Amino acid sequence: MNKTDKQFEHVIAICKDIFKKKMKDYGTAWRILRPTSLTDQIFIKAQRIRSIETKGISKVDEGVSSEFIGIINYAAMGIIQLELGPANKPEMDNDKALKLYLDNIYKAKSLMSNKNHDYDEAWRKMRISSFTDLILMKLHRTKQIEDNRGQTLISEGIEANYLDIINYAIFALIKIKFPEETKTE
Repeated sequence: MNKTDKQFEHVIAICKDIFKKKMKDYGTAWRILRPTSLTDQIFIKAQRIRSIETKGISKVDEGVSSEFIGIINYAAMGIIQLELGPANKPEMDNDKALKLYLDNIYKAKSLMSNKNHDYDEAWRKMRISSFTDLILMKLHRTKQIEDNRGQTLISEGIEANYLDIINYAIFALIKIKFPEETKTE
């Protein structure tokens, strides 16, 4: 297993653990959310990260790592909601929800692996703030696609944007968790 795979797995283990614990606390209440609501949840988290990056200080006792984790988990939920649609009765078997969650996380990993091959892991030379900006850009694109009722002329759809958002947030967390191994040059 190469370094990126190990780091990806480390980050995903953290995200999955939180996803499972929140399911234990709340069940699958998120199943009631429409994809547009999940997009807005991700936007709030990304905007908070950008605010902290810009101001250099946080008044709420949570750093940016927890927000990037939330972005990953909400984006995976968003893909599930695109596939299944929102539910009037949000109860879903936790094992099924976890399987769907992991299916989408590993769909993002497959995309990341392919792009890493083509781009020679250029993300390792990027700043965390650039990932924040890219996530916000993808969210604005997603909102536009949602406003257009999913119709695009040439662009990727909502799922592709969610997958990129997952990967950008994972890259940011890798850079936070393994700073010596990902320094910009």
